[in-house]
Amino acid sequence: MRPIALEACAAVLLIVAAVSAPVFAHDMAAMDDMDAANGMGAHMDMGAHMKMTELRIQTPQDVERARDILATLRRVLPKYRNYRVALAEGYRIFLPAIPQPVYHFTDLRAASAEYSGRFDPAHPGSLLYSKIPNGDYVLVGAMYSAPPDDTPEQLDAFIPLGVARWHEHVNICLPAGIAFEDFIRGDVGADRDDLPGMIPIAANPEALELDRRLGFLADGRFGFHGKISNEPACREAGGHFIPLAFGWMVHVYPFAGDDLKVAYGMDVPNPPSN
Repeated sequence: MRPIALEACAAVLLIVAAVSAPVFAHDMAAMDDMDAANGMGAHMDMGAHMKMTELRIQTPQDVERARDILATLRRVLPKYRNYRVALAEGYRIFLPAIPQPVYHFTDLRAASAEYSGRFDPAHPGSLLYSKIPNGDYVLVGAMYSAPPDDTPEQLDAFIPLGVARWHEHVNICLPAGIAFEDFIRGDVGADRDDLPGMIPIAANPEALELDRRLGFLADGRFGFHGKISNEPACREAGGHFIPLAFGWMVHVYPFAGDDLKVAYGMDVPNPPSN
């Protein structure tokens, strides 16, 4: 199973999910909770769309290395609490118009280095932000990436598998007319009305606005959390299948406290008050 080209991986390095609506019914109840849609969920559990490393028995060396990384991030990240600093330094927001519980600001050069196996704890490829009601972004953590064919031993050498579980995004179905390169550029077809998955206006009075904002992500069949997770079903739906998108990734939340299960956990923490 080969991934998308590394050049495409470096463009975003993340994970965008579509809502889990029924295949043709477009369950609007699912559309009501956009925090769980179109982004890496508040709890990163994507079933058939996520492959994860096994958590190993933790060693004292694992704890020491994990705490060293937290200390490094706590030292280098505070300047990015002002998200405009990140933007000024070249970080790019992935899908800023799509509501997400965590937004990825990616430094393409640093991300490309990570996908080439060059790991710098002091310069993570992506910064992680939550968005608050006034529209500002609040820094919550960072994301590191690694080559898609790295072994568990290689991943463990970056961040120990005794404290963290790396993940890959797999079995993705995108609708015909949306190339993966379109998607990572943030083009979800929101300006089009010819894509599979557009909600018929007669189905719901909010359909037109949802289509304009979300494009094909208004359809729960497609995307990184869509109901389709195998190639035959994807073809039947008129889509194209991506066995593996990007490569290995791991989130770290250095401001969430000293509990390593939280700092390297699967849940997006609440934004820090300061």
